[in-house]
Amino acid sequence: MQVSLSWLKDYIPIKKIDAEILADKLTMAGLEVEGLWDRYQHLKQVLVARIISVQEHPQADRLKICRVACGDQEKLVVCGAPNAAPDLVTALALPGACLADNTIIQKSKIRGVLSEGMLCSEEDLGLGTNTAGLLVLNSDLKIGTPLAIALGLEDQVLEIDLTPNRPDCLSIIGVAREIAGFDYGKLKYPLITLSQEGEQIKTMTSVEIENPQACHRYAARLIENVKVGPSPAWMQARLLSIGLKPINNIVDCTNFVMLEYGQPLHAFDFDQLAENRIVVRMAGQGEKFITLDQKERTLHADTLMICDGQKPIAIGGVMGGLNSEIKKTTTRVLIESACFAPGSIRKTSKKLDLSTDASHRFERGVDPDGTVRALDRVAELMLTTAEADLVPGLIDEHPKPQSSLSLELSTTKTNCILGTDLKQAEIKKLLEAIEFQVKTINTDLLSVQAPSFRVDVTRSIDLIEEVARLWGYNKIAVTFPLIPAHGRLINQRIDWREHIRSLMIGFGFTETINYSFIDQNACDHIGLPNDDPRRQVATLLNPLSVSQRIMRSTLLPGMLGTLGRNLTLSSGLTLKIFEVGKIFIQGSAEQPLEKEMLLALWCSPKQTCDFFDIKGVAQGLLKALGIDAGYTKLSQQDCYYTRPGYTAQIIIDSKILGLVGEINPTLMKTYHLNQTAYLLELDLELLYQLIPLGKLERQVKPLPKFPSVTRDITMIIDREIEAAEIVNSIISNVSQNKDQSLVEDVYIIDVYEGDKTPAKKSISLRIIFRSGEKTLEDEVVNALHTEIAERVIKQFKADLP
Repeated sequence: MQVSLSWLKDYIPIKKIDAEILADKLTMAGLEVEGLWDRYQHLKQVLVARIISVQEHPQADRLKICRVACGDQEKLVVCGAPNAAPDLVTALALPGACLADNTIIQKSKIRGVLSEGMLCSEEDLGLGTNTAGLLVLNSDLKIGTPLAIALGLEDQVLEIDLTPNRPDCLSIIGVAREIAGFDYGKLKYPLITLSQEGEQIKTMTSVEIENPQACHRYAARLIENVKVGPSPAWMQARLLSIGLKPINNIVDCTNFVMLEYGQPLHAFDFDQLAENRIVVRMAGQGEKFITLDQKERTLHADTLMICDGQKPIAIGGVMGGLNSEIKKTTTRVLIESACFAPGSIRKTSKKLDLSTDASHRFERGVDPDGTVRALDRVAELMLTTAEADLVPGLIDEHPKPQSSLSLELSTTKTNCILGTDLKQAEIKKLLEAIEFQVKTINTDLLSVQAPSFRVDVTRSIDLIEEVARLWGYNKIAVTFPLIPAHGRLINQRIDWREHIRSLMIGFGFTETINYSFIDQNACDHIGLPNDDPRRQVATLLNPLSVSQRIMRSTLLPGMLGTLGRNLTLSSGLTLKIFEVGKIFIQGSAEQPLEKEMLLALWCSPKQTCDFFDIKGVAQGLLKALGIDAGYTKLSQQDCYYTRPGYTAQIIIDSKILGLVGEINPTLMKTYHLNQTAYLLELDLELLYQLIPLGKLERQVKPLPKFPSVTRDITMIIDREIEAAEIVNSIISNVSQNKDQSLVEDVYIIDVYEGDKTPAKKSISLRIIFRSGEKTLEDEVVNALHTEIAERVIKQFKADLP
């Protein structure tokens, strides 16, 4: 957004302010000034000159050789202007001067004659649009004086980089309003004297809004007996000051008011409108339309169109159509001022790849209450500049009026958040300076009503931000945060999670991190039934890719993908990987339920690991956490992604903590994996509740002084009896029988299942005995071992081999 100081001075008294100081204040208030330059800098090498003599060019009929005086020097200049004549006072651009179109003047030979500069027109110097001849200056001006000094031309231009939430500053008045907040005086609005009375316009035209969701308001006025021509010099100067080229008095008026108020407007040739009426509707899919830039565009079904009684005449909020543009023969003009939904204009501009000054403002939001004000302003300007007549009355279709929002602002909370000590009266004054309506509720609270042009202010915290920037961020004292003397306890879960990670790494596993987004068909791939809760997935509105449409409800798809990528790089690789992460179950609540899980995979190409290896990892992990767990073999229907008969649930206090098992070979083929893999899956949310308090604290006990004694026992039992039942029975009996307290540990050393005895299996156990007081004698150990063996053989109806 470019803003010239000369234009700002029409609305705010800043005649003596330094431009750099103003730029700094605007930047500190959130309106970052990226550039500041003198609009007439290029005129410093352009001098006031007098033509002494003119003679014909010997090699060109239309060119002349002018001898020009520019102070103490005389220059020969080749010129083709028709009004070049002796004693004409005009402007001479010396070699090195830069013209308005960035042309650099150099000494050059033109048809064999050396030209030592260039005599300039208004357009060459950016002082107007007249190209018919040389700029004619007052003969009283001192010859040789720089043109900017001679004409008193001085104007600074600010280049402001606005954030998308400040559409109110996409106008000269909007920036002037911000400057008024710096206590530079009261903002002065243009005086509009246009009459609101009369109904004649409603007999000549009408406006119908078919889609009020996309068009919130549409106002129109009609003027007749229009004389299309150049706009006044003062208006051209204003437009040129910010780099906008004048076109004609009608179009220039709409551009002038758009820049002045921030409200885009459009002018239609009324006689080109079929049935002389306006219909606001959505376009038909694939409909064709030629815009003012003479390009045919293919429209979409969600493109808002401004139409007459038969055809489209403009793309709403973006660009007008070629079929209703203002021409030199135009005598009646319908003026449009509207308020469109920002989202609708944003989509249209993006799909059509068409961005304009109007769409830039509508995309960010315009003042819904400023529609008629801008309409009246532009109509009044057109009446003056085009010598036109106003058709009495106006049309104002406003199907979706918005009520003003009232917010409460606490002085105490404002000071607490900002670290300031502002009084309530100071806060009130700051907000009123930028036209907020403020009323006092009590000694602490203020009732604040944001003006309609501040579409970004919707919460109390927005008001606090306004106070901060108006007061001045640089005025807020730097303070150190208050640090409590006592330390805050770290969340126990963090310690447990890190300890679990450390244990898994100790078991030889490598941690992986996968995306929380997975393919929408992942639940089908791993075979989850339709009634499984993990089928209730959370779908992303804006996925990163086609393969990441849903939030994961299980860690398995991501881990299998990681497994596959690694095996692709090395097919004979042994992999032990794990992940600790959250899954997301979309229940009835708006936000999905988050649950933390652990999943580990163990894959070996030569069957060097089996079910008991992954089960051993589970046992070792739970034992290190101080948790005793039981295991239950699953039936074929109980698990969906593991191999039947090779899977066990981990049970604690009748609660399912997780499972261990071999991944179903069918699932491995679905993911194009040719090896056997085993998994461990744990519900960490439940696990955290089961870890005994203080278990993760370091515990030290002395090494045993006396040696241990081992005894093995081999027995034949029914195949259905789990080895863990025998081990648990021995340990349980030891804890209840003081005479057997010498048993230190029991574990399985071998299991054999043969084809000749399918109903039986052989199991070998090793029992470790140790005393903390003395070395055990064989007689004591043998007697105790015999007692344990006899009890176990009797309890499980076992046979000795």
